[in-house]
Amino acid sequence: MVASFLILVFIFSFSFLGYNIYKNFTKSVPKKGGEYAEGVLGYPLYINPLLSQSSDADSDLTQLIYSGLFKFDKDGKVINDLAEKYEVSEDEKKYTVFLKKNAVWHDGVALTADDVVFTVNILQDPAYRSVLRQFWQGIEINKVDDYTVSFSLKNQYFVFLNKLTLGILPKHLWENVGPERFFLAEYNLKPVGSGPYKFSAMQKNSDGKVISYELVSFEKYYMEEPYISKFVLNFYSDEELMVLDYNNKQIKGMSNIASSKLSSIKKRAIVREISFPRYFAIFFNQNKSIPLASEEVRKALAYATDRSAIINNIFQGKAKEAFSPFLAEMKEYNNEIEKYVFNVEKAKEILENSGWKMNQEKGVREKNGIELKFNIYTVDYWELSETAKFISKEWEKIGAKAEVSILTISDLQQNYIRPREYESILLGQDISFSPDPYAYWHSSQRDDPGLNISLFSDKKADELLEKAHQELDENARIEAYKEFQKIIAEKIPAVFFYSNVYLYPMNDEVKGVEINRVNFPAWRFADVNKWYIKTKRVLK
Repeated sequence: MVASFLILVFIFSFSFLGYNIYKNFTKSVPKKGGEYAEGVLGYPLYINPLLSQSSDADSDLTQLIYSGLFKFDKDGKVINDLAEKYEVSEDEKKYTVFLKKNAVWHDGVALTADDVVFTVNILQDPAYRSVLRQFWQGIEINKVDDYTVSFSLKNQYFVFLNKLTLGILPKHLWENVGPERFFLAEYNLKPVGSGPYKFSAMQKNSDGKVISYELVSFEKYYMEEPYISKFVLNFYSDEELMVLDYNNKQIKGMSNIASSKLSSIKKRAIVREISFPRYFAIFFNQNKSIPLASEEVRKALAYATDRSAIINNIFQGKAKEAFSPFLAEMKEYNNEIEKYVFNVEKAKEILENSGWKMNQEKGVREKNGIELKFNIYTVDYWELSETAKFISKEWEKIGAKAEVSILTISDLQQNYIRPREYESILLGQDISFSPDPYAYWHSSQRDDPGLNISLFSDKKADELLEKAHQELDENARIEAYKEFQKIIAEKIPAVFFYSNVYLYPMNDEVKGVEINRVNFPAWRFADVNKWYIKTKRVLK
């Protein structure tokens, strides 16, 4: 009996010693294999880098499947992707890009300069109706040789490389798809790219909506093949269903989730708070509303906006106050502008002194028979709809009646934004950590497909935006943007509310995720080929 016990002790001690030696002389490293599934709100329609901008579902898949000449890294900085290197001319109006020679499409065909030239040419062709076309005016592309392209600019542009993060389409598959079939092509749902993951399968529901996409790692990816073998995106109509599937272990991660849903997460998760340059504001269309054409009314609404209450009540503090088209952490931000800090009594005083008198019976102010009444349009996302409802109640306190209309993104885009048929609209605008607000605020962008949804027009502001757009000296550009913000604060074409962080919950078994800040949500996959689930031990 004693002998048996001593033998067991010896075996245990020897095993423990052996395990410690093994641990001390080896280290854990990523291993290929495993499956990752992530939940995304919305449903994909156009997995195409020229068409994916209006949908996070489309953008996410496009980011995983396609590659650009350049990409953003985990800190939001531009680095080489398909580009091996690049050169810039002395006048900084010509960029020559040399492509990697080992890049191939998912069907095995070599990726060459012809694909790059083809993509840019159809992007610039108005018949293809890409929303990106307006950003590519005045840029000429030429093929130098099979693996070299050049871009010639009419004017210097300080963030031109950002444009070259555009995903490239395979010419051999798309060249026979004319503009009349571009939106209907099968490759929009069964894409062939050159990125880290390739299309494997998709699942639709009874309504024909794509509810799941299965991707597999691309073994011939020109960088390092992804560690995670299978990458699945599941699509949802609302966050509650997505959180339920996470808690039931159907998915391992969730794309940007509302802060109000964090307490609903029951399974272990790391919630990354990723910096994201997007602000939310109410934009005023002064052409459609007599009250909103009054600077005094817009100023009063600005003073009647309690940003702190919005952030605490709707975002549980997971947001920051916004006062301009630049965020406070940006070098371009002007902290000296008028911020219209919350002051209800001052708002009432401004309206009273400018002739907007309260009609107690109607519960709204009037001037010359015109009621201080207008509509707020927004999208059927919980945070936006709740913000619109909240601010509507707040503005009632000063005698302004704002009726909220909540629409689908497609309805809002087609029937209101494009024809500019709204009085005010609550939306977010994505900028970047190298911001250029020209497209959102220059007067040339007031009409569709321009993005100036406040229809803002100011000669001095245009001059400053034009100067900054081409200015290569950072200090001079910052000064121009600070002057521009003074004009925005004075004219009040919009009331800025908040910028929120990107909340990214993910099961803690997923490793290698080091993203810190993203210029756009889909860029959370910037280093997706380095993510891993499986590990193995190797000698140190």
